[in-house]
Amino acid sequence: MPTYFRFLALLAFKIFAAEQVDVAILEVGLGGKFDATNVVETPVVCGIASLGYDHMEILGNTLGQIAGEKAGIFKRGVPAFTVPQPDEAMCVLEDRASELDVPLQVVSPLDPDLLSGLSLGLEGEHQFVNAGLAIALCSTWLHRTGNVGINYLKDTTNLPEQFIKGLTTAALQGRAQIVPDRLVESESPGDLVFYFDGAHSPESMDVCAKWFSLAIRQGHGQQKPLHDESHQPAQSDFHIISRKNSMQILLFNCMSVRDPQLLLSRLMNACANQGVYFQKALFVPNTSVYYKVGTSSVPPADTQVNLSWQLSLQRIWENLMCDLKGRDMKNVDLSLEEGIDGDNSLICEHSSVFPSIPLAVNWLRECIRRKKSVRFQVLVTGSLHLVGDVLRLVK
Repeated sequence: MPTYFRFLALLAFKIFAAEQVDVAILEVGLGGKFDATNVVETPVVCGIASLGYDHMEILGNTLGQIAGEKAGIFKRGVPAFTVPQPDEAMCVLEDRASELDVPLQVVSPLDPDLLSGLSLGLEGEHQFVNAGLAIALCSTWLHRTGNVGINYLKDTTNLPEQFIKGLTTAALQGRAQIVPDRLVESESPGDLVFYFDGAHSPESMDVCAKWFSLAIRQGHGQQKPLHDESHQPAQSDFHIISRKNSMQILLFNCMSVRDPQLLLSRLMNACANQGVYFQKALFVPNTSVYYKVGTSSVPPADTQVNLSWQLSLQRIWENLMCDLKGRDMKNVDLSLEEGIDGDNSLICEHSSVFPSIPLAVNWLRECIRRKKSVRFQVLVTGSLHLVGDVLRLVK
């Protein structure tokens, strides 16, 4: 068998051909030069989004090295687009484009005024950068394949109605997504709200922190639950909600190839710069292990969970918290306390380790039921695997 991602890429090509799709949009798994998707010899158009420090164990330790791998999707004479990049990355992209006679253009972020008074479907200022790239790719594809006679790239004053509809209705689970807990919501609306963002790189942590801080300041999740997630609270509920104390909780895990010291410090500092401080951090192992093809993809029934990684995350968080408070916690003792329903959880001053996601979520729900005067705003981040696991549970 090929590797998991190569198998999926092969399966995708087979399905696309069988279904005779009009257009295929391929996103690389990682890198580009040696990615399974890069077997396409003559794509209609190529694009490279914002580059950052991710998958460094494979792509390289500098933005220049990473950009070199990404530029591997450029094909001779095929137009390509990118967004504003750091100079180190942009120089590499431009050099590679020049070698292959690729007309590389840098796309500006979308002007919000072009949306006819509507908002982007995806939250965050960075999505205007992504929207600009999406418009360039779609416009070029439509023009080069003869579907439209004009190139919308040259018209900077308006967008086609279909483009506006696509940009304003786009949805992406697990990225800047707000979901009230379905169980608590029926008892006390707005008291337990999950804020999902699958950020797992230093740059995306900054963006995640900015979005989360803005969302809780604007009251998202309390007065505006997602229309398909829960009922709309009555006006009388708003007064009850506003009198409650809001507590920000972090629910976190990351893959062992990441640098948790870097990720957690970036998240903590970016939130602190926005005046947001987490009262508690919860560290859990992921549930899903669907990374193999075959019967071995069934999750193991072993109840003895190795929490050594989560304990190291907790240690990092406690030290960061003490740095924030000006205290040294290197010799802090992590104590084992009995959690909800007799389940063991590792409790520290600012954090807890739970052996499973359901135990952590049950702890949150139980706290809300016990403390009627507080509401929890829970940021779930660090891993898309974690985000998917928690989403499946709370929805």
